[in-house]
Amino acid sequence: MGQNGTNGVNGHHHPVETRPLMCRGVRGAISVTENSVEAIVTATKELMSVIAAANNMHPDDIASIFFTTTSDLTAIYPALAVRQLGWYDVAMLCGHEMDVPGGLAGIIRVLIHWNTPKTPREIRHCYLREAVALRPDRTQWSVVEEAQAVLTEAQPC
Repeated sequence: MGQNGTNGVNGHHHPVETRPLMCRGVRGAISVTENSVEAIVTATKELMSVIAAANNMHPDDIASIFFTTTSDLTAIYPALAVRQLGWYDVAMLCGHEMDVPGGLAGIIRVLIHWNTPKTPREIRHCYLREAVALRPDRTQWSVVEEAQAVLTEAQPC
């Protein structure tokens, strides 16, 4: 962020409040310990809650969400877990990730198409549990831990 609340992008300076909305990709992933409805639902809700909290994201600003799972996860669609969070009007699609030799098993990945004035550098991509190994360059522990702490405080006792 430059002086006076501007951000230089390709030589252009726009105050944060007047930046145009752009459709940006937000990535994340989480590992799951077993192929069960409960494990997939719990992990998907955790992943989406952390991403939403870390980015101050609201479902009304989301164009679509694409989930993939490794081929060993088949018990339920991750999108159903997000519907349980109340995200009823968001377009979602699920598929299987490529089965690459040596790849991690038990992984749910997400690509969120988000309408936001934020620049790509301002977006927080969240990789949780064993999925941190997928993109260690994108893991921002302070942001993830802060978002998880906020979610934990919001949970009823």
